Amino acid sequence: MQTIINTEVKPFKATAFHAGQFVPVSEENLKGKWSVIFFYPADFTFVCPTELGDLADHYPEFQKLGAEIYAVSTDTHFTHKAWHDHSETIRKIDYPMVGDPTGTLTRNFGVMIEEAGLAERGSFVIDPQGRIQIVEINAGGIGRDASELLRKLKAAQYVASHPGEVCPAKWKEGDATLAPSLDLVGKI
Repeated sequence: MQTIINTEVKPFKATAFHAGQFVPVSEENLKGKWSVIFFYPADFTFVCPTELGDLADHYPEFQKLGAEIYAVSTDTHFTHKAWHDHSETIRKIDYPMVGDPTGTLTRNFGVMIEEAGLAERGSFVIDPQGRIQIVEINAGGIGRDASELLRKLKAAQYVASHPGEVCPAKWKEGDATLAPSLDLVGKI
């Protein structure tokens, strides 16, 4: 499997349900700010609403970091609206819910389950230049944790703004970082 880390997001055009409206979304929306693309298998399911609700609870923290979240499934934007209208958990979502019924976006990120026409649970952090910095893909039965995704976004932002420094395991905002050098080899 070839990595997509540090590659530019491929062109796409889609429609999202956002703030009570249907809005166009493309790779251009991802440029100039940090973005999180959060793929999930399907609307009206089981694990998916728990993940999307967790993201909704943490959304203000992502916004404070200047990041936008885009939830994506192979459902249509019409289905996203219907789910939003009928689920208390989904109703609290303020970030765009992107419909990808053709699977273009899902395939661009390599998370399409072809035999099912559904997306894997893939999380991608995109930098302001439109390059993929973080990739996480979980099996269908394993839900993700928005606070861990938030921690990874903070680490990516820190590394981007502090050339020559890296974040060690379990790094949290305010923790010490490392400056890779010959002096550190074999001493950690």
